[in-house]
Amino acid sequence: MTSVQHPSRCEGLEVNQVADGLVVYQAAPEQVHYLNNTSAVIFELCEGHRSIEEIAEQVQDVFSLPAPPVDEVKACVSDLVDKAVVR
Repeated sequence: MTSVQHPSRCEGLEVNQVADGLVVYQAAPEQVHYLNNTSAVIFELCEGHRSIEEIAEQVQDVFSLPAPPVDEVKACVSDLVDKAVVR
């Protein structure tokens, strides 16, 4: 899991919206990432001032969930950090 407390998107990314998520182009290392709707929402919320818990609360609101999905958000952010699109 990630130790990032207030995740933010990395610079130099080209982000394009598609019907069911986002396509993120990364120049260094050169890669393309497809984010489904849930990952796209989490990625968009990674602005550097929200905590993992605050992001989970926003995800709860967006998807009308009964509770904030904190563990799932942590796992997603960890994956985005591993892909070097979030820090």
